[in-house]
Amino acid sequence: MRKLINYFTKFEIGLWLSSVVIIIVNFFIFKDKDYLTLAASLIGATFLILNAKGNPLGQFLTIVFSILYGFISYRFAYYGEMITYLCMSMPMALIALIAWLKNPYKGKKSQVKINSISPKEALLLAFVTLIVSIVFYFILEYFNTANLIPSTISVTTSFFAAYLTFRRSPYFALAYAMNDLVLIVLWILASITDISYLSVVICFIVFFVNDMYGFFSWRKMEKAQKTNM
Repeated sequence: MRKLINYFTKFEIGLWLSSVVIIIVNFFIFKDKDYLTLAASLIGATFLILNAKGNPLGQFLTIVFSILYGFISYRFAYYGEMITYLCMSMPMALIALIAWLKNPYKGKKSQVKINSISPKEALLLAFVTLIVSIVFYFILEYFNTANLIPSTISVTTSFFAAYLTFRRSPYFALAYAMNDLVLIVLWILASITDISYLSVVICFIVFFVNDMYGFFSWRKMEKAQKTNM
């Protein structure tokens, strides 16, 4: 337990604890309690702090979260979110898990070796992301997906973030933060119909704060790794 506590900084422990408290308090505020959403939110807060440390365990929990969140999205007919997480985020998290395990920093399995992508690869990623977005737009339209445009944008940001995660780029966390903003909008729209979904909005606000910290944490680790090369 002491080794685990020492692994995280005081700020990281405080961030995780405050995230968990906000999620739990928010859960009990609403009359209609969805324990599946609570479980997904708590797993989400945990994998985010682990991802911020570059720990492969975070990617394993991302897989679990993707399954739960995909089912939650299905119940509200957010087929874009369901397809994105079950058919893209979950497989990409598995690929990222393998990539992170194969690339430990100086043999430490608790921290991945940070990578950078070339301008040429970034341009190719932007092109592929555009194609994926167009294809998914028509797929989501076919399934009469609620809030089609925001759902399509969510696919765009999710794919972009998932690829950067697999490539071990610090900017994956920033891309996920952008995705969090899109999801906040999506679930605000859902909460207009069912107020219980406001708990999901709070969840993604918490995720946004954690993802922003994750970005700054990875930038700090990147500098430290380059210094110690």
